[in-house]
Amino acid sequence: MADKDYYQVLGVKKGASEEEIKRAYRKLAVKYHPDKNAGNKDAEERFKEINEAYAVLSDPQKKSQYDQFGSTGFHQRYSQEDIFRGFDVGDIFKDMGFGTEDIFSRIFGGGFQGGGRYRARKQRGEDYSMDLHIGFRESAAGGEKRVSFLRDGAKEELSVKIPAGIDNDAKLRIQGKGAKGQSGGPSGDLYLTIKVGSDPVFTREGDDIVVEQTIRFSEAALGASLEVPTLEGNKRIKVPAGIQPGTKIRLKGFGFPHMGKAARGDLFVRINVTVPEQLSASQRRILEELAETGL
Repeated sequence: MADKDYYQVLGVKKGASEEEIKRAYRKLAVKYHPDKNAGNKDAEERFKEINEAYAVLSDPQKKSQYDQFGSTGFHQRYSQEDIFRGFDVGDIFKDMGFGTEDIFSRIFGGGFQGGGRYRARKQRGEDYSMDLHIGFRESAAGGEKRVSFLRDGAKEELSVKIPAGIDNDAKLRIQGKGAKGQSGGPSGDLYLTIKVGSDPVFTREGDDIVVEQTIRFSEAALGASLEVPTLEGNKRIKVPAGIQPGTKIRLKGFGFPHMGKAARGDLFVRINVTVPEQLSASQRRILEELAETGL
């Protein structure tokens, strides 16, 4: 009803006395009361308008704000909940012979209690969302991370536990750290979306880790012993003779922890084979001899 003049709604002039406003309200409330206009939606809407106007003009502070800022400015400052906060017409309707046990709650919603008294409904606070950036190895090991954020305009800090093995885009819920509730309602929650940085050595695939290892042609043909990196440090592996490019060698249990479990993923060493771009005269002669043998 932001575009309507509350004085016009009640049929009084601006500057009308408290008694004049009350008398005008009583007269209109009797005329448009739902008990006298069963099923009449137009009358119900007028009844709403009349009560909203009276809720403002019968309250000295709200009336002063309305007179000072006008209808548009007032509604920029006051929500409907603000308008009806503290509004109580139970005695007025009893004097007029009307019951108020459910009329107001039916028309205006659950904020009205029995007797025509308005009580603000409890409202849960909004949830907050933010990204939390962690390193690749932090996501594997887990730990704690300090988080700073604005809560209802004030800076807050908290320590967040990062589960070992958490993956990129996983969400952590921090209960009760969102916006504070209204009228005694609970606070919202804080949701952290995990953003895991890349690693120059490792790539994650599910709970497994892949590391690239390049070997010479001769090592691929003859086999070799190599040191490869893992999250726990270097580990020596055997490369079988005749290994083909792209083959993966599995190191069981050297991957990421399965979240909430003792088991872990695996680490796979993907073997790449280099082919020399240039050969010395002796290398060429040896390879030509090998080619003649069918190799």
